[in-house]
Amino acid sequence: MIKPKTVKKPVKRVNNAVKYAENVLNGKIVACEWVKKACQRYFDDLDNAEAKGFYFDEKAAKRALKFFSCLKHSKGEWAGTTFTLEPWQEFIIWNLFGWHRADGFRRFRTAYLEVSRKNGKTTLVAGCGLYMAFADNEPGAEVYSAATKKEQAQISHGEATRMVSYSSILKSKVRTFRNNLHCETTHSKFEPLGADADTTDGLNISGAIVDELHAHKTRDLLDRITTATGSRRQPLIICITTAGFDKNSVCWEQHSYTERILEGTVQDESFFGIIYTIDKDDRWDDESVWIKANPNLNVSVKLDDLRLKAKKAKEIPAEVNTFLRMHLDVWTESVTRWISVEAWDGCNVYPIREDQLRFRTSYAGLDLSTNIDITALVHVFPPLDDNGYYDVLARFWIPEENMVNRVRRDRVPYDVWVRQGFIKATPGNVIDYSYILDQIDRDGQAFDFREIVFDRWGASKIIQDLQDKGFEKKEKDFVTQRHLIDFGQGFASMSAPTKELEKLILSRRINHGGNPVLKWMASNVVIKTDPAGNIKVDKGQSVERVDGIVSLIMGISRAVIHEPQGVPAIW
Repeated sequence: MIKPKTVKKPVKRVNNAVKYAENVLNGKIVACEWVKKACQRYFDDLDNAEAKGFYFDEKAAKRALKFFSCLKHSKGEWAGTTFTLEPWQEFIIWNLFGWHRADGFRRFRTAYLEVSRKNGKTTLVAGCGLYMAFADNEPGAEVYSAATKKEQAQISHGEATRMVSYSSILKSKVRTFRNNLHCETTHSKFEPLGADADTTDGLNISGAIVDELHAHKTRDLLDRITTATGSRRQPLIICITTAGFDKNSVCWEQHSYTERILEGTVQDESFFGIIYTIDKDDRWDDESVWIKANPNLNVSVKLDDLRLKAKKAKEIPAEVNTFLRMHLDVWTESVTRWISVEAWDGCNVYPIREDQLRFRTSYAGLDLSTNIDITALVHVFPPLDDNGYYDVLARFWIPEENMVNRVRRDRVPYDVWVRQGFIKATPGNVIDYSYILDQIDRDGQAFDFREIVFDRWGASKIIQDLQDKGFEKKEKDFVTQRHLIDFGQGFASMSAPTKELEKLILSRRINHGGNPVLKWMASNVVIKTDPAGNIKVDKGQSVERVDGIVSLIMGISRAVIHEPQGVPAIW
């Protein structure tokens, strides 16, 4: 446990915010390591404030806290009652609005708050938005509630609007027009803001609430907001979120940055961050640790509700990740865990060498996706004997022209994989299918290429070309004929081979040779389950591209129904 250092006392320790920090550090309040570090940072800064060029303004901090007493709840059991900040919330407000630089302006310009669902973070930042817009002494304040979609941005802004309508003090000063809150005497406003590229141009932002940062697929909106604060004296951007699952995201970037600041490995005096989660060694089903991720436990978060959700997670393993992310603020690999990285890596048995696959029987899955995305052709070679492996040879194509932009946008090293030979870049801004046809033709000469399994969607042209090259829709089961197998993408078609692939991976009966593109795609897979227990890859919910895994499943669907003896045939 971290112990508070001996602290000089430039401020009186009589408020809930400071008591909260003391009680976290002396163990009276159960908290995770990141909350402890955030509290310790506060005391360390009191010790070193003068040397660092900032000071704590107790009057400013109390003024911000007092503002919340003007607000009322608008929903649920507390509707119409005064908004009483919990100690952990007071600690956050105390820090954000109390610390100032030597020039008199606020110290913190960015704040990152990560906490589980239903802990009142949206209501808290709605109040912060109102304070920054109408009580911060900022002439012509422009404050925005921002999210990936305007509808999401309107959630916290809608809460702020209802707060105004419930407060006689605010209602006398703030006017409401549609989605706009404004004060005519100070020319200040508070509005929702979607992630549309054009809507942030020309803004002069003094404050912003960025909601559910984990849902932001790119950092574009956050960057636009940040650059729009340049002419303000003391802008403040507050990012709120629960844990996510995409570790190539701007949210994970901010999460990791917060950890490095709290650890002391990075110095950024303008950044405030706090993360409410369980610790690494905690058991997720241990009720005694739930308060670490739920500081509002038994206030807005009900223990009985958490118990019901935990019970469901124990009975349905696919629900565990949801419980971890939403209710314990633990970052997971995907929405619903499919195959762990460890299990996948365990199937890297030996390198895949094409010269050693010559004349082996192959069943290939072809996922064309769209002509501007990745196209995948994955060969599955059945084992030569009972102790052998299903060998996997994966081929990928991507348009060359937009690849650099995609590397920057997706934060995925397509260019590196092209140089290493795992992906082929075709000229132009769309995939040239002639390159795929040529490769299939060469593979037909090298392997005992029995079948290509494909999704009929968008495949009519290339299927006709494949038929011209000797592949035929399967009508008669001639051993020496190359077949095209039309394969549906619903539960009925996908469930059995997906479960078969799971079984092969967990029993280490498959060898993918460590293909990094296929590994990346496997880590992106989200599995959807129907009421009957059938499963399939959910492309819509998967984090990034999964085309190679879909192709692998289609190839597996044909390979496993044939005899495992991959005896070469005479063409």
